[in-house]
Amino acid sequence: MLIDFFYSLRSAKLPVSVKEYLTLLEALKANVIAPSLDEFYYLARITLVKDEQYFDKFDQAFGAYFNGVAQASELAFDVPLDWLKKKLQRDLSPEEKAQIEAMGGLDKLMERLKELFDEQKERHEGGSKWIGTGGTSPFGNGGYNPEGVRIGGDAGGNRTAVKVWEARAYRDYDDQVEIGTRNIKVALRRLRRFAREGAAEELDLPDTIRSTAANAGWLDLKMVPERHNKVKVLMLLDVGGSMDDHIKRTEELFSAAKAEFKHLEFYYFHNCVYDFLWKNNRRRHAERMPTWDLLHKFTPDYKLIFVGDATMSPYEVLQPGGSVEYNNAEAGAVWLRRLADHFPHFAWLNPEPEGLWAYRQSVGAIREVLGQRMYPLTLAGLETAMRVLSK
Repeated sequence: MLIDFFYSLRSAKLPVSVKEYLTLLEALKANVIAPSLDEFYYLARITLVKDEQYFDKFDQAFGAYFNGVAQASELAFDVPLDWLKKKLQRDLSPEEKAQIEAMGGLDKLMERLKELFDEQKERHEGGSKWIGTGGTSPFGNGGYNPEGVRIGGDAGGNRTAVKVWEARAYRDYDDQVEIGTRNIKVALRRLRRFAREGAAEELDLPDTIRSTAANAGWLDLKMVPERHNKVKVLMLLDVGGSMDDHIKRTEELFSAAKAEFKHLEFYYFHNCVYDFLWKNNRRRHAERMPTWDLLHKFTPDYKLIFVGDATMSPYEVLQPGGSVEYNNAEAGAVWLRRLADHFPHFAWLNPEPEGLWAYRQSVGAIREVLGQRMYPLTLAGLETAMRVLSK
């Protein structure tokens, strides 16, 4: 059975190895979980899936493979009452069993359930006695009772019996979906280079052990400066026009970057970079920074990240005077090339769906200028960009 499960995960494009499969078998052999499908789900996920971006794919594959088992658990009316009782005795936790004792024990609960099977003749909703939905009766679904038995239907939101793999709490971890601030932070952490700086604030445990041992057992605490991410990032963000459709995701990216990078500098541009940028969009015409000054101010060890949909007239990229705001003396492509030459570690993040890039001449032009270093603002695209920037 588990061999087929293993191959079903591989068929779902999950990077599951034989070594991880053997680890799962060893855990089962050691009886680290109770004989429960939900507990097996957690054990299988923790042993077989090593990257959270695959959690949602695992949930879908798990649900598809064990769907028959899940359906069988719903057929309470088709099995003898004593079978149901035995299953409850196996699956209920000690706390749940203690709660059931408040009704007089499991025998009383099952006896009352049988009486209701015999007495009830029609559907019931919202009550506290009959088998129904949305009430406080111990029997039914869609309501709440800590001593109850769910019969049919889905859980009512209290999550006491919901099949966790159907909940798909990790659907936004898929590496092809649009991502939120939390997932952006996870991806940005791939761009890290730690160093110790500042005052000694952190216990150096290995050195403390060595020093204490050399000091005949007398405790000798050793402290070291705290480790910080030393990566320096320069972000150039496109604003206005078609980028208004991507404000939310751009804000999420910017927020995550500010949280992850201690050394973060940012400037804005519109459509394409020309001979000036700005920090304050409300004062963009009064407070500008010449792009030449930016090239002189920031050293080549900065990681340069462009953020924009690259959607504009191709003339704005390729021709002098192509800007929609003023008569630029040099084409945007010239400035992009200068930036790329000065900052060898650079990438362009595009919030526009990758499937549309082929229909945007300006996207193709910018990609050519930047050596194809344009990546979609998905989890997979962001992680690829971080790997490129880390080299």
